[in-house]
Amino acid sequence: MVEVTSAVDCHNELGEGPVWCPVENVLYWLDIRGKSIWRHHPASGKTENWATPEQPGSMALRQNGKGLVVAWWNGFRFFDPDSGAIEVIHDHEQDNPNSRFNDGRCDRQGRFWAGTMDDTYAESCGSLYRLDADLQFSVHETGITTSNSTAFSPDGRTLYYCDTPQNEIWAYDMDAESGHISNKRVFASTEHLKGEPDGSTVDAEGYLWNAMWDGACLVRWAPDGSFDRKIDLPVDNPTCPMFGGDNLDIIYVTSAREELSAAQLREKPLAGNVLAVRETGASGLPEPRFAG
Repeated sequence: MVEVTSAVDCHNELGEGPVWCPVENVLYWLDIRGKSIWRHHPASGKTENWATPEQPGSMALRQNGKGLVVAWWNGFRFFDPDSGAIEVIHDHEQDNPNSRFNDGRCDRQGRFWAGTMDDTYAESCGSLYRLDADLQFSVHETGITTSNSTAFSPDGRTLYYCDTPQNEIWAYDMDAESGHISNKRVFASTEHLKGEPDGSTVDAEGYLWNAMWDGACLVRWAPDGSFDRKIDLPVDNPTCPMFGGDNLDIIYVTSAREELSAAQLREKPLAGNVLAVRETGASGLPEPRFAG
């Protein structure tokens, strides 16, 4: 029997981007609208957060440096939670004030992929960026409204990605050595489900877990793109799943209060919290760190 509980009572406006650190045994995530980065230690119950000058969209732990690489509103940054130090790597899309970074994740080789979006949800002005270990970046998709669902197969040869309003998740072949992607195709259609696809993660068997915004559920897709199962959640707007815990068998799910009425918030009081989903029978893989 699947068990869903509230793991962190944080009431984020737009919780996103969870990352589990097996070294610290902590969960990192961010609140985009709340301009903050969070860290929770399940064993002690201690929760911390740091205010950020920009809205952060996604992040990854660093392999060779201290702290995090973060895709903030206008570009890539290094951020050290211990000191609060911020280092600008690149600024992007300065000509469009409504463009901001959103979902992102490292591939198995330690390259950080993150996509931009139109914060007004009106224009297809977003792009998919890749930041390499040498801090050079490249663009791999354009014409995106809302970048989401960035995830990688266990062998690193498939990239998953979506433009949320399209109601489908795409798959690309990826050359592990170069990071070049090709053969874009529809991996799974979500048109028959309530809500729209948001963030994703992949388990050890290669199944893709996707959070359905306005769908109040997690959906698991088989490696061939077929529907596997759905897990209902006590929040309307789950945003992204991440495997964590000592055995990587707890699915932590961030969520949002944004766009919910007072009546909806009364009905779903856990909105904006981090949820913990247990007893799914699935386990994850260690999250890759940024190689720079």
